[in-house]
Amino acid sequence: MSIDTDTARRVAHLARIAVKEEDLPALAGELSAVLAFMEELNEVDVEGVEPMTSVTPMRLKRRPDVVTDGNIQKQILANAPDAREGFFAVPKVVE
Repeated sequence: MSIDTDTARRVAHLARIAVKEEDLPALAGELSAVLAFMEELNEVDVEGVEPMTSVTPMRLKRRPDVVTDGNIQKQILANAPDAREGFFAVPKVVE
């Protein structure tokens, strides 16, 4: 698929990128190269290949799932600008 200068102009406008008129043919060429590469990637057979999150196998760090004391409602509400009946009070946003 080839991108013409009109399409490159429209893409730049939609992306809110200021592109000079003389730079549009170069932008169109670069966009065409990106699309050609994407088409090339679509031809790769990935059947049976599991998706990966990193190039090295690693496990995300996890914290232990333990029950904490909690019950610190007064400490949490101490810095609240407006607290009523043990809850944060916020202004009404829906009429």
